[in-house]
Amino acid sequence: MNPSLDSLLRIVSRDEFLKAYKLDEPLLVHNPINYLSEITSLPLLSSLESLINSWPESVNVYLPGINDEVNSAQVDKQEAQKLFKDGFGLFFDDPNRFNEVIDTWLKAIHRDLGLSQLTYSRSLIYAISKGHGTATHFDQNINFVLQVSGVKKWWLAKNNMVTNPMTRFTLGSAIDPELETYLEGEIPKDMPSDALEIELKPGSVLFVPRGIWHKTEAQSDAISLNFTYSAPTWIDLLTSCIRANLSQSPSWRATADFVNDPILCLEAEHNLNDLMDELKKELNQIKAHDILGATEFKPYE
Repeated sequence: MNPSLDSLLRIVSRDEFLKAYKLDEPLLVHNPINYLSEITSLPLLSSLESLINSWPESVNVYLPGINDEVNSAQVDKQEAQKLFKDGFGLFFDDPNRFNEVIDTWLKAIHRDLGLSQLTYSRSLIYAISKGHGTATHFDQNINFVLQVSGVKKWWLAKNNMVTNPMTRFTLGSAIDPELETYLEGEIPKDMPSDALEIELKPGSVLFVPRGIWHKTEAQSDAISLNFTYSAPTWIDLLTSCIRANLSQSPSWRATADFVNDPILCLEAEHNLNDLMDELKKELNQIKAHDILGATEFKPYE
């Protein structure tokens, strides 16, 4: 099978996907169990025992309290297997580093999404025991979930608290200070009551939009593979371009001296004002093509 976004979603057309993508709506596809066997039949994913035995590093485990990555630690493989039997969730970072098939799919989906070269593409494997799951949260990334084995329930709901979050947030954890500055509503106490409930079976693929609330619960011991993409915002592209341009200037590369000196701080302010006047002139000349030319390989091609 040719690794691609179309192959992953199978019966969903690109137009259908783009509609869901632009509306920040989840999209679920139930593939036949053997449809993505190129991935699901990998020895790495054939069982929890095989996964743990073949994993070359320590394993991430949820700690007591919030079942989420924000509340986790790394343990050795033997301890991970014991903790899984005790009901603790496990996750394995970036298996694409060790597996060419997963890496090929990760890159192919990135390509087909048309995302920036500055995107952080990542894969994760989750192993969750029956009756356990992940706490209510939203992500700053675009996420595709492939259910490899077992059955897992998902709850998903529109995020009325924030649009286009730039950081992840889990209920019950500390909120990122920058995220707090642009909240548009109150933090809910639990998953919104109008959440959509779905069930992923082996072969199912779920598109989870950036920012949508979600939580999970395994109905049986379950393994899933996630392809996630933390793409830059327009803010990131603009600031990358500006930095690239300003780095050519000895004046902008100068040390930001005396900014906290009680006497010389006025000199520092004067110097920065001069630099800002120059920057305003430069910003008036920058066009979209210049920004994309500074961040992408071949814009518009």
